[in-house]
Amino acid sequence: MDDLVRWLGEQFDADAAAAEAAFSGQADPENGWGAYRPEGQRHTTIVPHVGVIHEAVQADHVVNWNPARVLREVDAKRKIVERFAWQREHGDTGGTAWVLPLLALPYADRPGYREEWRP
Repeated sequence: MDDLVRWLGEQFDADAAAAEAAFSGQADPENGWGAYRPEGQRHTTIVPHVGVIHEAVQADHVVNWNPARVLREVDAKRKIVERFAWQREHGDTGGTAWVLPLLALPYADRPGYREEWRP
């Protein structure tokens, strides 16, 4: 489990670094891109660090996964791992041994992922 904790930390670091690198002064780290477009409208959208996106669905996806949101998610995942480690250190996993493998699953395509971690 220690290897999984370490590996997850590396994945979170990579996600956070990519999100932080995406900020260019055009984005607000607290509130994201601040972009709003009525649902279902198709038009050309310019998204910072991505370029021109012609499909509203693609633009909505990029706006939803803006760097501020990614950083908040990384922070939440780190807190889950820290809580798990604290419980384990105090001899109580509280039935949470399933949590880390589930947190690792979205990263299964990255180098270092072990099939034994798959839930």
